[in-house]
Amino acid sequence: MSEQHTSARRPAVLIIGAGFGGLNAAQTLADQDVDVLVVDRHNFHLFSPLLYQVATSGLEPGEIASPVRGIFRDVSNVRFLLGEVEGIDPAARRVTILSKEGVRHEPYDYLILAAGSQTHTFGIEAVERYGFGLKTLSDGVVLRNHVLKNFEKAAWSDDAAQREALTTIVIVGGGPTGLETSGAFQELLGKVLREEYATQLGDVSGRVILIERLDHLLSPYPERLRRAARRQLESMGVEVVLGETVSDVTPDAVRLSSGRVIPTRTLIWAAGVKASPLARMLGVPLDRSGRVPVTTTLQVIGLQDVYVVGDLAYLEDERGEPYSMVIPVAKQQGQHAARNILRRARGKPQRSFHYHDRGLMATIGRSRAVAWIYYRVQLTGFIAWVAWLGLHLITLMGFRNRLNVFVNWVWNYLTYDRTVRIILEHAARDTSEQEAEPHDQPQDQPHNQPHNEVMPGR
Repeated sequence: MSEQHTSARRPAVLIIGAGFGGLNAAQTLADQDVDVLVVDRHNFHLFSPLLYQVATSGLEPGEIASPVRGIFRDVSNVRFLLGEVEGIDPAARRVTILSKEGVRHEPYDYLILAAGSQTHTFGIEAVERYGFGLKTLSDGVVLRNHVLKNFEKAAWSDDAAQREALTTIVIVGGGPTGLETSGAFQELLGKVLREEYATQLGDVSGRVILIERLDHLLSPYPERLRRAARRQLESMGVEVVLGETVSDVTPDAVRLSSGRVIPTRTLIWAAGVKASPLARMLGVPLDRSGRVPVTTTLQVIGLQDVYVVGDLAYLEDERGEPYSMVIPVAKQQGQHAARNILRRARGKPQRSFHYHDRGLMATIGRSRAVAWIYYRVQLTGFIAWVAWLGLHLITLMGFRNRLNVFVNWVWNYLTYDRTVRIILEHAARDTSEQEAEPHDQPQDQPHNQPHNEVMPGR
């Protein structure tokens, strides 16, 4: 394919994934002289840094998700297609997409693969079977349902041991996601559920236990912030267990490498992520973590018309270290890949990717957080927490969502209340007669499936 199109047809850019990388690529290409198709299995963009607040009853699912079609409503050159990618044929420059409506083969001149990552359980089958991930919107709702239902089950039980297991939450992973989730659940249990279930559960008030295999939390952070994060967690009542790994999981307990057994019905796995399996569809060698090695222009080696960005891309920085699988990297790479495509279409040379790193930030709970701004200024406590709130509020998609989230945060801060304590169940329905009598079917029920902007590290 030539570097500049000579025909009247505009270049077709196909973007797989509407996460931070794909969305920023599409926004960069909006209103440009290209035709853009965004494909995703969901019809919304998820603001994942606040997903844990859905799981902990702080926010509604719709407050951290924005419909993709709404984002590009007034952009004539960007289309959206809901479906699963079933195959990628780089030789034919074609992507096969599957949906309930059928199969489509979409051609492209340039492909941007931004399919992101998924929970990495390191091959521990019991974790996959009994644990909960926190990567998708349905993960958040399912986890919220599970925790609330466990407290209701505990209210029915007269067995003290069973009550303890039902009201104990174990979180594995000492990174930002693990800390944020631990702190939020401790606030939910300690400030809300403990009071509401006091007459039925008595002394059983719920426990939150955070497990990390290393001897410290927040590995990329300096020692001072690591210690501050642990102090803040423990001051809330979270039990922090360091230097331990999970050796086995059952429906009723978690066994640690030391032999300790923790009775629990809730294991949340926040110990890592791995690249999406869509990377294998390119048919190129992958690195050991499943990521796609790319050039400095973000092109796949040997496939000049395919760009990979975000968690799927393996690219080393100036120090020889691979870029982290975090949101700021995905956003900047999505924008950069889009700009390189526009340069190619105009016959201009491409540019190498350089990441502008603004630092790290993690919240722990009410008035508790740590921040390392531009890797120079270290903040802890209330100031870091306010900075975290401000950054996330500004970068959340949509004014309505920002307003709703702000109101919820203010309400939670003033009252400690979590208003979204609603158990939603997916009501299965018989579709055997759906074709014959479509109007007799019940209305759709909420669908739940089991299972960073400037500085949030994740």
